[in-house]
Amino acid sequence: QVQLVESGGGLVQAGGSLRLSCAASGLTFSSYAMGWFRQAPGKEREFVGTIRKSAGITLYADSVKGRFTISRDNAKSTVYLQMNSLKPEDTAVYYCAASARTEYDYWGQGTQVTVST
Repeated sequence: QVQLVESGGGLVQAGGSLRLSCAASGLTFSSYAMGWFRQAPGKEREFVGTIRKSAGITLYADSVKGRFTISRDNAKSTVYLQMNSLKPEDTAVYYCAASARTEYDYWGQGTQVTVST
């Protein structure tokens, strides 16, 4: 059974930082690209960024580029989202997801990030 479990969310002041983690189990982690998404209240889920299976190639949404960094540790089956210079508009539930090919096959349950002014 595949499980993706996010952690590290919480309440932070604007300008602060948080690091989210997503621990995977039940799959060959190194065979999956990993993505981060978020969904704010009343809004659709949006893409935040992704990291390829290997070589650490990353892609980010324009809204987070230069502030967020995705990394992965294949030995620990974990992907990270380092979020710096947080803004109130970053407030959302953050989800990680795993993709074997073109679509995301598995999703975590999400972790809440709240950025206060």
